[in-house]
Amino acid sequence: MQIDPKLKEYATDKQAAYIDAINEHGGMRPAAAVLGVDHSALSHAMRRVEANAARRGYAPGHFEHGVAPGYQMGKVTVQRGADGNVERVWERQHPDQARAQEALAAAVEAMAKNITPVTPEAPPRLTLKHLLTLYTFTDYHVGMLAYHREGGADWDVKIAETMGISAMQAMVAQSPAADTAVVNIQGDFLHWDGLIPVTPSHGHVLDADSRFGKVVDVAIRLIRQLVSLALQKHRSVKLLICEGNHDVASSLWLRKLFGVLFENEPRVCVNDSELPYYVFEWGKTLLGFHHGHLRKNDQLPALFAAQFREAWGRCPKVYIHTGHRHHKEDKEHAGARVIQHPTLAARDAYAARGGWWSERAITSITYHSQYGEVGSSTVTPEMLEAA
Repeated sequence: MQIDPKLKEYATDKQAAYIDAINEHGGMRPAAAVLGVDHSALSHAMRRVEANAARRGYAPGHFEHGVAPGYQMGKVTVQRGADGNVERVWERQHPDQARAQEALAAAVEAMAKNITPVTPEAPPRLTLKHLLTLYTFTDYHVGMLAYHREGGADWDVKIAETMGISAMQAMVAQSPAADTAVVNIQGDFLHWDGLIPVTPSHGHVLDADSRFGKVVDVAIRLIRQLVSLALQKHRSVKLLICEGNHDVASSLWLRKLFGVLFENEPRVCVNDSELPYYVFEWGKTLLGFHHGHLRKNDQLPALFAAQFREAWGRCPKVYIHTGHRHHKEDKEHAGARVIQHPTLAARDAYAARGGWWSERAITSITYHSQYGEVGSSTVTPEMLEAA
């Protein structure tokens, strides 16, 4: 067995040493015996090298005879001559998103083992047991860069962190001492989903502020602070981190991360659903959540009734929360109200040049376990600047 020596250009020093050993000793098992490692370690290492090389455009043999490592076959175009014989074939191969998600989940699970869970906090002395307050941060776009001369206001990681904490403090102060709080990260909390600032599905280039590592730091600190502020007023806190179209992968690792971080805090429950449709029952009140990137608002009541039919049947009051479109909409449908939340984030160049405008705001809503919505509180950037 021989490994293509050119793959060493796409390998780490350790992986390159593995390639030399395999080629020198004629296979993975004899090389593993000499190196003193399990042969499966060499096999996994070679797959990672091949996948890395394929992402960077080098996959000898695969594009002629199969699918490159880490990719799926897409559109195939065939050119035939006048005699009907095939003259040329063009194949489109794209990254295998399922395998990428599996690898990410495995990496997060491994890293989470080294996280030290938070120390439990003492609960507040008095709460109103029939009330729940929902705090919704949607389309917050941590990492986005906005310029006031284009969109009317500035936005960067520092502004996002400062404004998020201030907005949560104001909403907590204005809301009743409900027994339970839901901290709802309603999707697109991060502006982009990896080292390159592009949209995950279509590769559109985004206006980005700072490095992705700094964006991750701010996102983690901010969510942790939102939960901490909720714990000061509410006996129990449910943390929901919804999948968005800008942060498909990041919403996953954030859920895993906070699940481990709060595993010793009995007052915090992190929703770990892999399905991008979420529900929470509060007595006879059902709260549903979806970012809005996969289904339109008017499709959500029927979808939730089918997907969560038992919970739907138990609850005469149903409220489905969504975002994605950056502006407020509250509409009654058959069996449910669909509430589309606005965002606090400023407009980036894409939104400003496209002529999309919405009033920036964030709203907390209080629900009774029997009677549904009983109150709300709205905070705007102007209120926070004047405070």
